[in-house]
Amino acid sequence: MRYTPAGLPALNLQLEHESQVTEAGGQRTVKVVVKAVAFGTLAERLAKQALGSVWKFNGFLANARHGKSVVFHIQDFLQD
Repeated sequence: MRYTPAGLPALNLQLEHESQVTEAGGQRTVKVVVKAVAFGTLAERLAKQALGSVWKFNGFLANARHGKSVVFHIQDFLQD
């Protein structure tokens, strides 16, 4: 947990996803790791969750500050 200059709680984390999809008639394993951030009371709630637990996240993708990567901004989460 960190705090913005305005005193708002912020949490930087990584989200990991793995699933099976059908592509060109065959099964394919899809894996991705995405940088994410949450702010305010949402960051405080998220910080209390166990590492490795499974969740569904809602939010949006935006460029990172330096524009060389993508960050998922978490706006809500629910236990899967």
